[in-house]
Amino acid sequence: MKKAWKAIAIVLPIALTAGAAVLFFLRALPFQRPDRSAYPVRGVDVSSYQGAIDWEVLSRQDIAFAFIKATEGSSLVDPFFADNWLGASETGLRIGAYHFFSFETPGAAQAAHFIETVERTAGMLPPVIDVEFYGSFSPSGVDPDALRKELRDMVDALTDRYAVKPILYVTEESRKALIGDRFDDCELWVRSVWFGKPNGRFTFWQYSDRAVLNGYRGMERCIDLNVFNGSEAEWAAYPGVPEP
Repeated sequence: MKKAWKAIAIVLPIALTAGAAVLFFLRALPFQRPDRSAYPVRGVDVSSYQGAIDWEVLSRQDIAFAFIKATEGSSLVDPFFADNWLGASETGLRIGAYHFFSFETPGAAQAAHFIETVERTAGMLPPVIDVEFYGSFSPSGVDPDALRKELRDMVDALTDRYAVKPILYVTEESRKALIGDRFDDCELWVRSVWFGKPNGRFTFWQYSDRAVLNGYRGMERCIDLNVFNGSEAEWAAYPGVPEP
């Protein structure tokens, strides 16, 4: 019996390590390459994980837009937001700012924090609220009605300030558990990095979280890739934030 346990003790770590290596390799493979004829408009989303970004370099790599993390909760500001916003605005990219929604803070306070951080700029893409489960939060451990109420407060406040409905970024899990058909007035940006295009309606699709591009140097080597659900003509006509 002791020999058997020793064998297990030796083999198990090797198997776990090999399994982790295989999973990393599989995630790095470009499984999803959305048909360019169907999704000709591509973009990225970035945060402090990409570190300092050379936007002139990044913008030349077949992308038309960038969503940049601005805030989280009611007090956190992404430390690279100001530099990213300025650098990206000096390129030909269309840019927008996003907020990571906290389940622990009133929606009105989160909206005020975002509004204080992100100046209303004509032509910017609609603000984005990133709604996903994190940490110890799970669909079975939250009050969906309470969270929807706080999210609605934030949606309404951002709509008043930027004169356009915010986009909701969702995973399939958060979409099913929290969004459903309760926020049909908001466009959706859906994460689906494994099994093809999202089900149901979407305006943006995050199809990869394992891409590697040039022009940044942060703790995360990979960068998220997205497509706009429409033609180049529809993209050209896609409304941004209007003049104040």
